[in-house]
Amino acid sequence: MKQFDAHRIFNINNADEFDSLALEIFRFQYENNKVYGQFCDHLKKTPQNVFDYLKIPFLPISFFKSHKVLSVQKEAKVVFTSSGTTQTTTSNHFVPDIELYEESFLTAFQEFYGSPRDFCILALLPSYLERKGSSLIYMVNKLIDNSEHPESGFYLHNLEELHQKLQELDKNGTKTLLIGVSFALLDLAEQFPMHLKNTIVMETGGMKGRRKELIREELHQILKKELGVPKIHSEYGMTELLSQGYSKGDGVFKTPPWMKIITRDTEDPLTIQSQGKTGGINVIDLANVYSCSFIATQDLGKIHLDDSFEVLGRFDDSDIRGCNLMVL
Repeated sequence: MKQFDAHRIFNINNADEFDSLALEIFRFQYENNKVYGQFCDHLKKTPQNVFDYLKIPFLPISFFKSHKVLSVQKEAKVVFTSSGTTQTTTSNHFVPDIELYEESFLTAFQEFYGSPRDFCILALLPSYLERKGSSLIYMVNKLIDNSEHPESGFYLHNLEELHQKLQELDKNGTKTLLIGVSFALLDLAEQFPMHLKNTIVMETGGMKGRRKELIREELHQILKKELGVPKIHSEYGMTELLSQGYSKGDGVFKTPPWMKIITRDTEDPLTIQSQGKTGGINVIDLANVYSCSFIATQDLGKIHLDDSFEVLGRFDDSDIRGCNLMVL
């Protein structure tokens, strides 16, 4: 089997390099990923007739629930699973190279926020030991380790302790990152309003089944008012990806150089839309080289001219999912 140096993706410097590498990974995955190869054959899209990365087929994300999506014949070091209950089928993302995932999220964090060592990182999430199958928990746990701050750590139900810690850190001028699921951040904000001057508040989504559903603008307005911060940051990631997009406010996300978001027509999933139109979100995540880098999600979004994007909702018939289910 042909080998592929996946770590090359972190050296992308421009659009041409991204396009070229995306086509190269498409060829690699078509040849080595049985599930994806058969999907492409069904659409009559192969490396012999696809020369533009926008013409590459996007695998529906539901395949991660029904198939083992792998492009190498290696044992998975980690299997990330989506949040779910006994009534829902979870996705399984088999990861044979966990170091690649770590390089992806650490490099992206460095690009958007600087070194984790610059922060005290507080996570309003289930701890890593409580939710071992979560790619989000794996990432945040590693960020906490890399922060090396003695107060960094996980919180879940102990909101009063978290409130006291945030006030103490803020009073001392400590640069702090508070990352949490939406419903838990809302609980914290409503029960313990405060005015934070040195803290970045980042939500990772997750409201369904826990609180009254709020649109992102409503959620952010409440959090900004009750926590006293000018902006609410957001993270866009999922079990089936090894990269994340980040928003530093107003729900507008950007991606690292090895990740790209495009949208498809909601009525014709094989048609890619122009920027500015609302459509289904397709993700190119080159860090997914050993599974599938081209995924059609169940999210709805809109792309701006600078390639930033907004997430506007989900398809009505999609399963309930999200980080909030990790605590059920």
